[in-house]
Amino acid sequence: MTTPSSNTNFNAQGSFGAMLQQARKAKQVSLDDAANELFILKRHLQALENEDFSDLPQVAFARGFAINYAKYLGLDPVRIASSFDAAYPNELKSRSANNTQSPLQPMGTLQRDTHNRIRFNPLLIIAVIGVIILAIFLFRMVSNASKENTEQPISSSEDISAVEQAQGAAINTDVTGVSASGSALNLGGGDVAPATLDVKLTDAAVVTITDATGSSLIAGSQNAGDYQLSGMPPFNVQIDDINNVRLMLNQQSVALNSYANGSQASFELAP
Repeated sequence: MTTPSSNTNFNAQGSFGAMLQQARKAKQVSLDDAANELFILKRHLQALENEDFSDLPQVAFARGFAINYAKYLGLDPVRIASSFDAAYPNELKSRSANNTQSPLQPMGTLQRDTHNRIRFNPLLIIAVIGVIILAIFLFRMVSNASKENTEQPISSSEDISAVEQAQGAAINTDVTGVSASGSALNLGGGDVAPATLDVKLTDAAVVTITDATGSSLIAGSQNAGDYQLSGMPPFNVQIDDINNVRLMLNQQSVALNSYANGSQASFELAP
């Protein structure tokens, strides 16, 4: 350590280096922490506390370090600066004056040891988390929409009503000449003409028949007997129990069991 010049009269306890060291220890701050906060190399702070002027940069820089260090520790920077000026060796002052024409050398004051000290901006972290959550939310919305579009219900034969089954059933023409599907056989061809229906009930049954004009030919519960009906085809036929009913279209027998769903039948019939 360089001995202060003979023109200084500071003892160890009153010197600026001792005051800096005592204030730092009272504040319970390590040299590493102070160096990181002040952007001053640790060895320069140590040199200030030890008043080791030979290990400090030129006097102007060193004095600035002392003032900043004093402010950081809560000391009077003017007092520290005066103490520094009084303690700084004369021979080093003259050497600094002679070196004013030499290029400035890096003092290390802009260096900071960050490999052991990493700071994160909390607002940036929150923003990143928010973006991730938003991305996940949008991804789930798109996935759900895609699933809804690809999972549309497909009608099966079990979902088709009795009327649709009767209208769409395959044509199975029996010996009577009336198709099992109830589609027109075009027996006479040409223009549509009125047709006759003969309904024979062996027991009471609910029978409802309407023609193409919407006229009700028979409706509701009917007693056993024979019923002759006439209207414009096609006819909409609904029977609650085909076991009690016999049906003929233009004198041709209709196979009701071809339209049956259990004992009930609902279908459209045309010659």
